[in-house]
Amino acid sequence: FDPAIVSKFQNCGVVVLNSPTDVVPAVLNYLGRDPDSHKSEDLDAATKVLTAIRPYVRKWHSSEYINDLANGDACLAFGFSGDIKQAAKRAVEAKKPFKVEYKIPQEGSQIWIDAWAIPADAANVDAAHRFLDFLLRPDIAALNSNFIGYANAVPASQPQIDAAIRNDPTVYPSEDVRKRFYTISAPDRAYERLRTRAWTRVTTGR
Repeated sequence: FDPAIVSKFQNCGVVVLNSPTDVVPAVLNYLGRDPDSHKSEDLDAATKVLTAIRPYVRKWHSSEYINDLANGDACLAFGFSGDIKQAAKRAVEAKKPFKVEYKIPQEGSQIWIDAWAIPADAANVDAAHRFLDFLLRPDIAALNSNFIGYANAVPASQPQIDAAIRNDPTVYPSEDVRKRFYTISAPDRAYERLRTRAWTRVTTGR
């Protein structure tokens, strides 16, 4: 978020998530403000930061940066950890002459989870529960982690997870790093409108 630094990557490609719910809190955290703030003055401060780096951002997109990084079409991306892990894997598989790495910001980051849910009107709830039980088996949870490079919530799967993933501090961060993680809450509609307008101004330049 420092224009002096981001500008150095302009020529090789900078991509930022097209997601105000992820980027705005990160900017607020970078500024030392409450990342879950719904105050208009904090939104204005975040917008100012994003406007300053906008000239150096090639693309605002929430998925294309995976291939951009893997192919060498971008050299810096603000993205989801799992996506960047996938980009790293693709680059290795394609034998690219560079390495894609994911880093957790020193200021901390928004924590996230993927979740399985059963719809209230599901036709076969018993089968859904059995499927979830299957996914939560330690051997299956380990297979998932080994394939996509994500952490999982099944402690008993740990011995079966590839050491490169299990010992990767960006997949399973230390307690000290986790202390700097934050969560956000859903804002009211008034703030949502303000943030949407601000985000449109940033990404379109209008």
